[in-house]
Amino acid sequence: MAITFDKALGVHQHTVGVRARRSEVIASNIANADTPNYKARDIDFNKAFAAAKSKQSGAMQVTNQRHIQAGRNQFSELGFRVPDQADTGDGNTVDVQKEKTAFMQNGLEYQAGINFLSSKFSGLRKAIKGQ
Repeated sequence: MAITFDKALGVHQHTVGVRARRSEVIASNIANADTPNYKARDIDFNKAFAAAKSKQSGAMQVTNQRHIQAGRNQFSELGFRVPDQADTGDGNTVDVQKEKTAFMQNGLEYQAGINFLSSKFSGLRKAIKGQ
């Protein structure tokens, strides 16, 4: 009976990828906290997760380089955050404290995903060795 990595690793491989992308977006928000007219962005985790899962399992494949790519936009889950604070006059919607909190929470969830993947690989290693 053949086993695939999709079956062996479950959803954790997808969550880690989405969390990594979200870290980049939040870090970009923090870096642009003083940029006039910058709008804070975030990833809708549920949409990104669903897209990551479907991309792995049922994505169309191009068999010829002249075929048109069918599929979703890589950043379709990326949206703007609704600001909680009043406009400071420069049009920037980044709330640094909120971004730092989101970054920390996302980092913890990313680490949890890495830990789950590590335990899955450890189990696979034991199965291969027959332990």
